[in-house]
Amino acid sequence: MKIFSRIKKGFSAIPERTQLVLLSFVVGLGCGFAAVLLKTLIKWIHHGLTFWFTKPSDAYLYLIYPGIGMLLSFLFVRFFVKEDISHGVTKVLLSISRNESRIKPHNTWTSIMASSVTIGFGGSVGAEAPIVYTGAAIGSNVGRSMGMSYKNMTILLGCGAAGAVAGIFKAPLAGVLFTLEILLFNISMTSILPLLISAITATVVSYIFLGDAVAIANTIETFSMGNLPYYFILGIFCGIISLYFIRTSLRVEDKMRRVRKPINRWIIGAIAMGVLVFLFPPLYGEGYNSLTLMLNNNPIEMAGGIIGERVLANKWAILLFFTAILLVKVYATAFTNAGGGVGGTFGPTLFTGGIAGFVLGRFINLTGIHVIPEANFVLVGMGGLMAGVMQAPMTAIFLIAEMTGGYDLLIPLILTSAISFATIRLVEQYSIYTKRIAQQGDLLTHDSDRAVLTLLKTSDLIETDFSTIGFNSTLGDLVKVIATSKRNIFPVVDHYNQFQGIVFLDDVRKIMFDQSQYESVQIPTIMKNAPAMVYYDEKMESVMNKFEVTQAWNLPVVDRNNKYLGFVSKSKIFSSYREQLQQVSHD
Repeated sequence: MKIFSRIKKGFSAIPERTQLVLLSFVVGLGCGFAAVLLKTLIKWIHHGLTFWFTKPSDAYLYLIYPGIGMLLSFLFVRFFVKEDISHGVTKVLLSISRNESRIKPHNTWTSIMASSVTIGFGGSVGAEAPIVYTGAAIGSNVGRSMGMSYKNMTILLGCGAAGAVAGIFKAPLAGVLFTLEILLFNISMTSILPLLISAITATVVSYIFLGDAVAIANTIETFSMGNLPYYFILGIFCGIISLYFIRTSLRVEDKMRRVRKPINRWIIGAIAMGVLVFLFPPLYGEGYNSLTLMLNNNPIEMAGGIIGERVLANKWAILLFFTAILLVKVYATAFTNAGGGVGGTFGPTLFTGGIAGFVLGRFINLTGIHVIPEANFVLVGMGGLMAGVMQAPMTAIFLIAEMTGGYDLLIPLILTSAISFATIRLVEQYSIYTKRIAQQGDLLTHDSDRAVLTLLKTSDLIETDFSTIGFNSTLGDLVKVIATSKRNIFPVVDHYNQFQGIVFLDDVRKIMFDQSQYESVQIPTIMKNAPAMVYYDEKMESVMNKFEVTQAWNLPVVDRNNKYLGFVSKSKIFSSYREQLQQVSHD
């Protein structure tokens, strides 16, 4: 501890921007190692469970593997972590808006443990959301341990998320864009440097330990301008499937939550997953190996299992089989998460997008309308669905380009992603990560005013120089308080310091010099109720709404037990807002 204290003391002497750069490198290292650990654990568990499969009958174990993984993950979270760690990206967004970018230390590793078991045993979820949560936790805790401000701790949290995505996909630019599009809004240009450092550092670590092979091996055909109209159609198709994916996922999880007993939720999820994976083997785990087979024009080998051997001899049966996968993948993901597993929708989104591209491309080819390069459609479909489900088109474009090791499909990626994004925005304003928290009023936006307001904390703006008066006091007592006060507002509190009301100087000015009323006039007869109450931990946007509705210039601040803490004034909020806006502009 003494050594850390000395390091922290010496570190504090360094300029703040230099501190941020140095810490972003440390965060990048941590995220890179975390990504390597997660991918390695998933690979080991999966290999240990399936390497000895030698005959089709062994596939019957797919009926129970996902359920076992979900159970182990559920027990770990329920009895060891004792806190919900699912839906990592949403949790990160909530920590920024609700909890001053503070994430608990255990989140630096618990998501890795739970998700590796869930996915390794065949849970149909992705490892990306857990690693983003892990990376954000690393950034948050590094910033907090070094005493960084809320703003810089938020940037380090973003560095962790960028490093996590970069490390897991070996895609530094996509990591930065993911953070900018989904997590951090209205960030200044100088703050991008730490994000880049973390992303590049994590990518290098991933390359060193996992090799320099791209995330998804593929065979891309030469891009033809004559196929552009079909990529336009693919964009619309991805937008429609994105809407289906978001709403179905949330609806299934909501219905599963209505099952009160967790063990019953696990039973339902385990049975459903076992059946789905048995019928549709590509649903087992993340599905990236299956996508690689599809990209190399081996869809029948990808199908595998009983179905692949007995049914897919007919070319139309292949199309129907993968259409079914396209529709049920979201159910597999929702059942895994709701049944106790820990994973995200990032991977399932990419998988579903690849299937969507294949289904549309194969349909066009079978009908003879046009000859479509199906592998290209698989890749572009991945980007299109990501742009729709996550509403992050830039991340989608560059992630697919970096994952496949080239930019040969940049034009169709841009077109399909843009059309998919535009299509879903016609009917759905929020992404799968933001829909629920938007309904709760906890969502940050790209609006500059709201983004700056999120940097202001009510607890930092409380003014405490208001003189209080007791609830059982008299006018004479109030006059004595007025004589020494610099304010014209006097909060009334009881002997427990609970807020009761307000006395305004203007209301007692006419009688305050009439000594005959000093004992007869009681405070309760002259006090007024507050126009509104502000809680010390209330979001600033909510506070400003109260000022707007009441037209007041000062409002009392209390804790959740109604104990008086002070006042917050509209003028001080405006002043702090201007200072924060100038700081952001200066950066």
